Amino acid sequence: MNNKHLFFLFFIGIQSIVCTQTLDSIQKLNEVIIKADRLLYNFSSTQNVQILKDSVFVRSKSSLTNLLDFNSAIYFKENGLGMVSSPSFRGTTAQQTAVIWNGININSQLNGQTDFNVINTRDFDVVAIRSGGGSVIYGSGAIGGSIHLNNSLFFGKGFTNDAFVGYGSFNTQDVSLHTNFSDEKISIGFSVAYASSDNDFKIRSRDRNNENGQFYNVSTSTQLGYKINPKNTIRFYNQTFYSDRHFSLVLPSDSKTKYLDLNTRNLLEWENKQDKFLSVLRTAYLTEKYQFFENIERDDFSFGAAKSFIGNYQLNYNLSNKTLITGIAELNSTTGTGTNATENRRDIVAFSGLLRRNSLKWNYEVSVRKETTSNYESPLLFALGTKYQLLRNYAFSFNASKNFRIPTFNDLYWIGSGNENLNPELSHQVEFGNYFQFKNFSVSATGFYYNIEDMIRWLPNSNGLWQPINTDHVISYGLESQLKFYKEWQNHQLTLNANYAYVVSENEATNKQLIYVPFHKVSGSVNYQYKKIKTYLQHNFVGDVFIQSDNNPNEILPAYFIQNLGFDYTFKSNQTIGFTVRNLFNVDYQSVADRFMPGRNYNIYINFNF
Repeated sequence: MNNKHLFFLFFIGIQSIVCTQTLDSIQKLNEVIIKADRLLYNFSSTQNVQILKDSVFVRSKSSLTNLLDFNSAIYFKENGLGMVSSPSFRGTTAQQTAVIWNGININSQLNGQTDFNVINTRDFDVVAIRSGGGSVIYGSGAIGGSIHLNNSLFFGKGFTNDAFVGYGSFNTQDVSLHTNFSDEKISIGFSVAYASSDNDFKIRSRDRNNENGQFYNVSTSTQLGYKINPKNTIRFYNQTFYSDRHFSLVLPSDSKTKYLDLNTRNLLEWENKQDKFLSVLRTAYLTEKYQFFENIERDDFSFGAAKSFIGNYQLNYNLSNKTLITGIAELNSTTGTGTNATENRRDIVAFSGLLRRNSLKWNYEVSVRKETTSNYESPLLFALGTKYQLLRNYAFSFNASKNFRIPTFNDLYWIGSGNENLNPELSHQVEFGNYFQFKNFSVSATGFYYNIEDMIRWLPNSNGLWQPINTDHVISYGLESQLKFYKEWQNHQLTLNANYAYVVSENEATNKQLIYVPFHKVSGSVNYQYKKIKTYLQHNFVGDVFIQSDNNPNEILPAYFIQNLGFDYTFKSNQTIGFTVRNLFNVDYQSVADRFMPGRNYNIYINFNF
């Protein structure tokens, strides 16, 4: 694909991503929306934070992969529709992207990452994307960036309910129900979500259907809040997720496999306000368990399981109306076991200090973190950030930080292969952002540079045994850009939004681009509304990716450009019916070699608010 094509695609992408509620790169976050994640609200004024909610959720599939693929600069390596999905944020790995649930890091303790196809977005009110390092606040893995899954608690709103029903090609079903009640002292919320698909789409280049790709998942979520008095509030969050996936076959002769996931998350908070002080005591209990059936014709399986207890105390002191000081003490105790790993326990104690000063023109943030554990030597982490409103329409920001990722249970304790002498991965990074804001138009451009040391890789030793070692030194640099345009006249509304990312991520020893990291990605949408009728065009362009570490030009996955066209109509002010054509031009594409994605397919949905 030549430069003219890339310029054209970027120009098209510059028109897009979601709708008016999706992007808030100017960092004015709503406190009610992200109440459970105060650190994101309090310490992101110098970094890009993109907010996705409302109609963007309705128009997307229920998987977190689909929501972010069309509405962010993050690239996803997806092993087929609904199969294992791994993100690459600014050229980093899946283990270097932290997923935060109501302020708690939920990356797997077994393999260090989150599968974005086992997160059902119908469970959440808001998804936030925080670009850049965040290990000082969120711990291990927040190197490339972090994804925040938040549930809202409201008081004094009475009964509110939301129901969603969707049906599409390949017998794809998507159903969810949210119900909430609140008065001045009590807030109760409950939701249930279900998604399934036969996933038997036609693979045109193989002249056969996708086999053994069926899946379903079901999740429940509960939020409880109680105002004891004006100074004390108790909140409780719970989520349970179960998934049953049959992994699609590469060849019809392959054994049929399946993978079962069960994750539970519980979080209890007590918040106390005293004049200039605010304290939050939090306890969380997380479990994860999987079973892998190598052949579904047999009953035997391998498994892994982990349980984590987290205790966290946060104390905020408002030194003035412009200056906030925060101290955090945290204990994390995890026990993990499995078919290929003996039972082991890891205890981590962490202390963080953060300072933020916001004024009309100048914001700055300073933070440090230190962990102690018996398993590895933990570095002193830091983050520095500033943002200055130089002109009425122009501001710039600068951030520098040191981030890390600890070895996982699989890295340390895999029977016969684990390496308990591993060091954490370290990253030193800087970024410089530019922000332009006009009446109906805003654009941001952020340049970044990452120096990642001691990357953990599994390699064969002299005896042919695969073991994890600290080996790679990776340099990642590039540019992220976001654009938003909004125009309203009479009964018409037009919204154009876009994300663009240019990323170079190289192994310093070979000067070769990492596999499955595209140089270019563009995502976006054009949205037009006339009275109660809306139409939208979403698009996602992913450039060529190498699939061999030697960057063999004959071993690449070609670029692809996917577009979705949708319509919806709102009647009775609170009921919406919609129709979407996905992969409008029937593109035959893969994001992982030999893992095919569906061609043109259709979806209809109804959303009720009552």
